[in-house]
Amino acid sequence: MPQRQTHRRRALLEREAEIVAVDEALSELSGLRPDGTEQPGAGRRGGLLAFAGSAGLGKTTLLAEVRRRAAEHGCTVLSARGGDQEQQVAFHVARQLLQPQLAGATAADLQATLGSWYGIVGPALGLCTAEGAAPDPQGLRDGLDWVLTHLVVQRAPVVLVLDDAHWADPQSLNWLAAFAPRADDLALLIVVAYRPDELPAGAEAFRGLPGRAGHRPIGLEPLTATAIGRLVRDSVGEHADDAFCRECWAVTAGNPFEAVELTVKVLDRGLTPDGSSTHLLRDLVAAVKGHGLTSRLERLGPSTVRLAWAAAVLGTEVPPGLAADVAGLGREEAADCADRLREARILTGSRALEFVHPLIATAVYRAIPDAVRVALHGKAAWTIVDAGLGPSAAARHLLETHPEEDPWVVGQLRAAARETLRAGAPETARTYLGRALREPPPDEDRAAVLYELGCSSQLLEPSVTVNHLRAALEEPISDPALRDGIVFRLSQSLAHSDRLSEAAEVVAHAAGTATSARTRLRMQAEQFMWDAFRADESDSPSRSRRLTRLADRLTGRDLTERYIIGLRAWDANLRGEHTSTVLRHADRALDGGLPWANEGWGFEVPVLVAMTYMYADRPERAEELFATGIADFERHGWRGAHLSFGLVLLGYIRYRGGRLAEAEELARDGLRLADRVGRGTPVQWYSVAVLIEVLLARGRVAQATDLADEYAFSEPFPAAVTVPDAQAVHGELLLARGLHKEAAAVLAAVGRRLDPRGMRNPAWCPWQLHLALAESHEAPERARHTALDAVTRARQYGARSAIGHALLVAAEVSGGPERLKLLSEAVTHLEDSPSAHRLGCALVAHGAALRAAGRHAEAAVRLRRGLDTALRCGADGTADEARAELALISAPPRTAG
Repeated sequence: MPQRQTHRRRALLEREAEIVAVDEALSELSGLRPDGTEQPGAGRRGGLLAFAGSAGLGKTTLLAEVRRRAAEHGCTVLSARGGDQEQQVAFHVARQLLQPQLAGATAADLQATLGSWYGIVGPALGLCTAEGAAPDPQGLRDGLDWVLTHLVVQRAPVVLVLDDAHWADPQSLNWLAAFAPRADDLALLIVVAYRPDELPAGAEAFRGLPGRAGHRPIGLEPLTATAIGRLVRDSVGEHADDAFCRECWAVTAGNPFEAVELTVKVLDRGLTPDGSSTHLLRDLVAAVKGHGLTSRLERLGPSTVRLAWAAAVLGTEVPPGLAADVAGLGREEAADCADRLREARILTGSRALEFVHPLIATAVYRAIPDAVRVALHGKAAWTIVDAGLGPSAAARHLLETHPEEDPWVVGQLRAAARETLRAGAPETARTYLGRALREPPPDEDRAAVLYELGCSSQLLEPSVTVNHLRAALEEPISDPALRDGIVFRLSQSLAHSDRLSEAAEVVAHAAGTATSARTRLRMQAEQFMWDAFRADESDSPSRSRRLTRLADRLTGRDLTERYIIGLRAWDANLRGEHTSTVLRHADRALDGGLPWANEGWGFEVPVLVAMTYMYADRPERAEELFATGIADFERHGWRGAHLSFGLVLLGYIRYRGGRLAEAEELARDGLRLADRVGRGTPVQWYSVAVLIEVLLARGRVAQATDLADEYAFSEPFPAAVTVPDAQAVHGELLLARGLHKEAAAVLAAVGRRLDPRGMRNPAWCPWQLHLALAESHEAPERARHTALDAVTRARQYGARSAIGHALLVAAEVSGGPERLKLLSEAVTHLEDSPSAHRLGCALVAHGAALRAAGRHAEAAVRLRRGLDTALRCGADGTADEARAELALISAPPRTAG
């Protein structure tokens, strides 16, 4: 025990400030003072503590002390270390941190503990085999957030220690960097250490994270001459003279790792620690690293060298048996070699071999001759697979081998890619498949590898996916199912890259050349869908007629037919066919099931079918469908664009029903997710458009304007039909800002775009209503004609909310008795609709018109009811209008002056 304490004091020389920071953080986390007594009234406060320093300055020793002190404070300690050889192993650090806390449980216990997250995070943490669709990266990060938060809540206080963060895998780093700010609100202290000059891109976030020491890490400095002198004397004896100690400091530049190793060499050589030996110190310190270390290793014999090389190739926590097999040694010979490496202070550990210091591991690895290193990685891959550790564990070694047209290598890399993709690491899967393509694969497998490579890239770079899939189609393909899969994925990738016309052309060509009737129908379904979304479709009416003829004769016997029928329902909605027709087809599409989370089909058609119920005044049915769909997304771990779309459009349904506060909250939640997906993506356009509409309905024009400016919500708009129409929302915002001419120009352009396509339903896009309001200032008669045409279209559609809205606007641009009549009818229709917000607007407008006509008693009834309705909806602007009108009624009449 005394010896360990001496070593601890030696190792932590001149780290008093760092230890004080650690003690303060642990005291605030645990509620205990450094002496173990409780701090009265102290609450648990976590946070981030980061240490940065060059190699050998004592980061690992300092973190070992953090772990020891954390245990003394009664903390649960989660510990991990990045490895130079494991950077390409997805979730390597996350597994080190979380797996030990969960690995002892049975599968049933894990499922009970993790609940719906089991199938999402389990494969990434090595707790279960991946099944079904892969989670998106955001869904997996959310799952890891939940697991860590759950552990902290159950086992608080918790200290998470990550050493060598510069070598951690990017998936774990991205997760931890995003999670770290939450530690302030948990009983969790995150302590990380890294070399600042070796941080990869994925770890850069740690530089600017606000931690307990501010926005900068605590930097570790080299030791002073005094401290190195103390370290030397503690090791070789108090008789070491000043000149000797100072030369030790000079040749090590104050690096404590090199100083400790140097003193060991001094003792081994039996040097006298005085001026007579100082000329030997520079050569001795060179033996600690680089060529000196290599020479020292070679003196231990060729078998020992091979074991050290094998351990360096295998990385951290190396099983001795595995190292022996890679080195080509018998078990007894390998054990003897391991003992020699321990005596030489190169390796440590018995159950698992570790290098004494990462610097030694790096030096040994770099000393391996290139050809031998490649061969050892190949041997490691074979050995790992033979040991039953799986292709994912072998894949990182295969990345280091040279291409040799080996089908076994291709097969292992493809299997590893499938595992990592299902576990939620598409970047790593793409790396494996890229290497498999360079092997290269047999000609008959090349298309399949390109297809898998495209699938792994789709969430990361859809445009790159397009190139891979087009290349796959140029290869000989004997399997029709594979060709169909490539075509479907290609059309999806083109569409998600805002290249809808190309997406439609791809499936149209495949439909024309299909030899199977069912394949042809499936391709037609895809073509109809992408054409429906195209803003530049040249002949929408013709496509609508073809879709009508096809869908009306289908029975819905399988998913393909139900998708086509669902598209028919949406097309009927856009065209403004009567709601009875729209709902009949929507019901047919749902009869038999229309899954939202079917990876092979996409979620667009189920969403469109759900939206038809909203427009047709059946919001309760739309909400049921969205609740089911969002639950499916969350169950699969699709918490990026999919979940964002779901939340935003659910918010849009709430907006249409007048639940404006709830709508705003959902839209903001969806926008936050969309921001994580990326700027300028379709889901961000949807999110911003919906949120602007909600803010305008609430009377918050300034907020809507700021939002539009922040996201550059203006022309050019996406080349896709959106819900709501983005250009129309832009025009509505201009109108709310009082820019009537600009609004009229934008809204007239919307009409010129939609009318020729037969998209005439004002329930879906009320561009005419906003245009009429914009025109009313300079062309009142034209405004009235525009509004009344919208009334006609709304009556043809038959939804009372649409009719009431159109009548309300027609009244706004009309005068005299007609205004009162239109407003009265608008109220009647809106009272029988789910559109509470529009009802509030109509009641207030009707009350204002009645007051202007001198019918104050009737006006007061309407205005009070309008005020109550507006307040329930959260329509602050409408409520303010109602109050102003009521004040005019109650104000005393003016007298002549």
